[in-house]
Amino acid sequence: MIARARVLSVVVIVLCGAIGVMSSTQVWLHVRLDGAAAHDLTVTGAAAVPVLAPLSLAVLALGVALSIVGTVLRYVFGAIALAIGAVQAYLATVVAFEHPTSVIARTVTDATGISGDAAVSRLVARVTATAWPAITIAVWVVLCAIAVFVLVTARRWKSGGRKYRTDASAPATAGPLDAVDSWDHLSRGEDPTAGDAPR
Repeated sequence: MIARARVLSVVVIVLCGAIGVMSSTQVWLHVRLDGAAAHDLTVTGAAAVPVLAPLSLAVLALGVALSIVGTVLRYVFGAIALAIGAVQAYLATVVAFEHPTSVIARTVTDATGISGDAAVSRLVARVTATAWPAITIAVWVVLCAIAVFVLVTARRWKSGGRKYRTDASAPATAGPLDAVDSWDHLSRGEDPTAGDAPR
Protein backbone atom coordinates (compact mmCIF):
# COMPACT_ATOMS: atom_id res chain seq x y z
CA MET A 1 0.00 0.00 0.00
CA ILE A 2 2.77 2.43 0.97
CA ALA A 3 4.56 1.69 -2.30
CA ARG A 4 1.50 2.98 -4.13
CA ALA A 5 0.78 5.88 -1.78
CA ARG A 6 2.54 8.49 -3.92
CA VAL A 7 0.82 7.41 -7.15
CA LEU A 8 -2.60 7.21 -5.47
CA SER A 9 -2.20 10.64 -3.86
CA VAL A 10 -0.99 12.34 -7.04
CA VAL A 11 -3.72 10.84 -9.22
CA VAL A 12 -6.54 11.69 -6.80
CA ILE A 13 -5.33 15.26 -6.18
CA VAL A 14 -4.89 15.95 -9.90
CA LEU A 15 -8.32 14.48 -10.60
CA CYS A 16 -9.91 16.68 -7.91
CA GLY A 17 -8.26 19.76 -9.39
CA ALA A 18 -9.41 18.85 -12.91
CA ILE A 19 -13.02 18.32 -11.79
CA GLY A 20 -12.87 21.62 -9.90
CA VAL A 21 -11.77 23.45 -13.05
CA MET A 22 -14.50 21.75 -15.08
CA SER A 23 -17.09 22.57 -12.42
CA SER A 24 -16.23 26.26 -12.61
CA THR A 25 -17.54 26.35 -16.20
CA GLN A 26 -20.81 24.52 -15.44
CA VAL A 27 -24.19 25.96 -14.41
CA TRP A 28 -24.64 25.86 -10.64
CA LEU A 29 -27.81 27.91 -10.17
CA HIS A 30 -30.96 28.72 -12.12
CA VAL A 31 -32.46 32.09 -11.17
CA ARG A 32 -36.08 32.97 -11.93
CA LEU A 33 -36.83 36.69 -11.98
CA ASP A 34 -40.26 38.06 -11.10
CA GLY A 35 -42.31 41.00 -12.29
CA ALA A 36 -41.78 42.87 -15.56
CA ALA A 37 -38.25 41.45 -15.90
CA ALA A 38 -39.51 37.86 -15.58
CA HIS A 39 -37.09 35.41 -17.21
CA ASP A 40 -34.54 32.78 -16.24
CA LEU A 41 -30.83 33.34 -15.65
CA THR A 42 -27.99 30.90 -15.03
CA VAL A 43 -25.05 31.26 -12.67
CA THR A 44 -21.87 29.28 -13.36
CA GLY A 45 -19.54 27.85 -10.75
CA ALA A 46 -16.95 30.56 -11.42
CA ALA A 47 -19.59 33.27 -10.87
CA ALA A 48 -20.93 31.61 -7.72
CA VAL A 49 -17.47 30.94 -6.21
CA PRO A 50 -14.89 33.28 -7.81
CA VAL A 51 -11.94 31.41 -6.23
CA LEU A 52 -13.12 28.03 -7.59
CA ALA A 53 -11.11 28.07 -10.83
CA PRO A 54 -7.83 29.54 -9.48
CA LEU A 55 -7.76 27.28 -6.44
CA SER A 56 -8.61 24.26 -8.60
CA LEU A 57 -5.67 25.11 -10.86
CA ALA A 58 -3.50 25.40 -7.75
CA VAL A 59 -4.61 21.90 -6.72
CA LEU A 60 -3.66 20.59 -10.17
CA ALA A 61 -0.17 22.11 -9.90
CA LEU A 62 0.18 20.87 -6.33
CA GLY A 63 -0.69 17.32 -7.38
CA VAL A 64 1.89 17.29 -10.15
CA ALA A 65 4.58 18.77 -7.89
CA LEU A 66 3.82 16.24 -5.17
CA SER A 67 5.16 13.50 -7.43
CA ILE A 68 8.74 14.80 -7.17
CA VAL A 69 9.16 16.66 -3.87
CA GLY A 70 10.91 15.50 -0.71
CA THR A 71 9.46 14.63 2.67
CA VAL A 72 9.17 18.15 4.10
CA LEU A 73 7.33 19.52 1.07
CA ARG A 74 4.99 16.52 1.11
CA TYR A 75 3.78 17.69 4.50
CA VAL A 76 3.54 21.30 3.30
CA PHE A 77 1.60 20.34 0.18
CA GLY A 78 -0.63 17.99 2.14
CA ALA A 79 -1.52 20.80 4.55
CA ILE A 80 -2.19 23.20 1.66
CA ALA A 81 -4.43 20.66 -0.08
CA LEU A 82 -6.35 20.11 3.15
CA ALA A 83 -6.87 23.86 3.60
CA ILE A 84 -7.99 24.36 0.00
CA GLY A 85 -10.37 21.41 0.20
CA ALA A 86 -11.94 22.66 3.43
CA VAL A 87 -12.41 26.23 2.15
CA GLN A 88 -13.80 25.12 -1.20
CA ALA A 89 -16.18 22.61 0.41
CA TYR A 90 -17.51 25.33 2.74
CA LEU A 91 -18.05 27.83 -0.09
CA ALA A 92 -19.77 25.26 -2.30
CA THR A 93 -22.01 24.20 0.60
CA VAL A 94 -23.13 27.80 1.17
CA VAL A 95 -24.00 28.19 -2.50
CA ALA A 96 -25.77 24.82 -2.72
CA PHE A 97 -28.00 25.19 0.32
CA GLU A 98 -28.32 28.90 1.09
CA HIS A 99 -28.27 30.54 -2.38
CA PRO A 100 -27.07 33.88 -0.95
CA THR A 101 -28.09 37.00 -2.86
CA SER A 102 -24.45 38.09 -3.12
CA VAL A 103 -23.75 35.02 -5.29
CA ILE A 104 -26.40 35.88 -7.89
CA ALA A 105 -26.33 39.68 -7.62
CA ARG A 106 -23.79 40.30 -10.37
CA THR A 107 -25.59 38.02 -12.84
CA VAL A 108 -28.94 39.72 -12.13
CA THR A 109 -27.38 43.19 -12.36
CA ASP A 110 -25.74 42.38 -15.71
CA ALA A 111 -29.10 41.17 -17.07
CA THR A 112 -31.38 43.88 -15.66
CA GLY A 113 -29.23 46.84 -14.66
CA ILE A 114 -30.68 46.66 -11.15
CA SER A 115 -28.06 46.65 -8.40
CA GLY A 116 -27.99 46.35 -4.63
CA ASP A 117 -28.66 43.19 -2.63
CA ALA A 118 -32.06 44.40 -1.41
CA ALA A 119 -33.30 45.33 -4.89
CA VAL A 120 -31.97 42.10 -6.41
CA SER A 121 -33.56 40.05 -3.63
CA ARG A 122 -36.98 41.60 -4.34
CA LEU A 123 -36.59 40.86 -8.04
CA VAL A 124 -35.71 37.17 -7.63
CA ALA A 125 -38.68 34.79 -7.46
CA ARG A 126 -36.81 31.50 -7.16
CA VAL A 127 -33.29 30.07 -7.10
CA THR A 128 -32.65 26.37 -7.73
CA ALA A 129 -29.33 24.52 -7.65
CA THR A 130 -28.14 21.99 -10.22
CA ALA A 131 -26.20 18.85 -9.31
CA TRP A 132 -22.84 20.59 -9.77
CA PRO A 133 -22.56 22.20 -6.33
CA ALA A 134 -23.15 18.80 -4.70
CA ILE A 135 -20.64 17.13 -7.03
CA THR A 136 -18.09 19.80 -6.20
CA ILE A 137 -18.65 19.42 -2.47
CA ALA A 138 -17.99 15.68 -2.80
CA VAL A 139 -14.78 16.40 -4.75
CA TRP A 140 -13.45 18.70 -2.05
CA VAL A 141 -14.32 16.20 0.68
CA VAL A 142 -12.29 13.61 -1.25
CA LEU A 143 -9.43 16.12 -1.54
CA CYS A 144 -9.49 16.64 2.25
CA ALA A 145 -9.40 12.87 2.78
CA ILE A 146 -6.46 12.32 0.42
CA ALA A 147 -4.63 15.29 1.97
CA VAL A 148 -4.93 13.61 5.38
CA PHE A 149 -3.66 10.40 3.77
CA VAL A 150 -0.62 12.30 2.44
CA LEU A 151 0.11 13.74 5.88
CA VAL A 152 -0.13 10.29 7.50
CA THR A 153 1.97 8.37 4.94
CA ALA A 154 4.39 10.99 3.53
CA ARG A 155 7.38 9.91 5.63
CA ARG A 156 7.21 6.35 4.27
CA TRP A 157 7.12 7.27 0.58
CA LYS A 158 10.08 6.34 -1.57
CA SER A 159 12.40 9.21 -2.49
CA GLY A 160 12.27 10.81 -5.93
CA GLY A 161 14.30 9.46 -8.81
CA ARG A 162 17.93 10.29 -9.54
CA LYS A 163 17.08 12.92 -12.11
CA TYR A 164 15.65 15.13 -9.35
CA ARG A 165 18.81 14.96 -7.22
CA THR A 166 21.17 17.86 -7.87
CA ASP A 167 23.37 17.60 -4.80
CA ALA A 168 27.10 17.71 -5.46
CA SER A 169 27.68 14.56 -3.44
CA ALA A 170 25.72 12.35 -5.84
CA PRO A 171 27.89 9.40 -6.85
CA ALA A 172 29.39 9.31 -10.31
CA THR A 173 27.74 6.92 -12.73
CA ALA A 174 29.88 4.06 -13.92
CA GLY A 175 29.91 3.32 -17.60
CA PRO A 176 28.65 5.44 -20.50
CA LEU A 177 26.62 8.53 -19.62
CA ASP A 178 23.11 8.91 -20.97
CA ALA A 179 21.41 12.25 -21.66
CA VAL A 180 20.02 12.54 -18.11
CA ASP A 181 23.42 11.82 -16.53
CA SER A 182 25.11 14.40 -18.75
CA TRP A 183 22.52 17.02 -17.89
CA ASP A 184 22.93 16.27 -14.15
CA HIS A 185 26.69 16.76 -14.44
CA LEU A 186 26.25 20.05 -16.28
CA SER A 187 23.72 21.34 -13.74
CA ARG A 188 26.31 20.68 -11.00
CA GLY A 189 28.95 22.60 -12.94
CA GLU A 190 30.88 19.49 -13.93
CA ASP A 191 32.21 18.48 -17.34
CA PRO A 192 30.49 15.21 -18.29
CA THR A 193 33.24 14.44 -20.85
CA ALA A 194 36.13 14.94 -18.43
CA GLY A 195 36.49 11.22 -17.76
CA ASP A 196 36.52 10.37 -21.47
CA ALA A 197 39.92 11.84 -22.22
CA PRO A 198 42.51 9.24 -23.37
CA ARG A 199 45.22 8.34 -20.87
